[in-house]
Amino acid sequence: MKIHEVIRKPLVTEKSTIAREEENVITFSVDPRATKYDIKGAVETLFNVDVITVRTMRMPRKKRRLGRFFGYRAEWKKAIVTLSEGQTIEFYEGV
Repeated sequence: MKIHEVIRKPLVTEKSTIAREEENVITFSVDPRATKYDIKGAVETLFNVDVITVRTMRMPRKKRRLGRFFGYRAEWKKAIVTLSEGQTIEFYEGV
């Protein structure tokens, strides 16, 4: 798996912003097939930082209704990455 396919997008929520400020933790939406080793390598290569730990969780699909039609949102995977002390990722600085 290529490193640009592993990380889909950063997750910017109120909870992830507080974790980033207090605990130096970054949250990403990643490919469901990616392993912790794939995620760690991709973050270290793309952003030139040192990763201490990677925690992953699968977010279940949810029922979705649009008018009279029912369907499901896709299942996805979330990765919570802890960076070493004093390191940041620049795209978060202006948010």
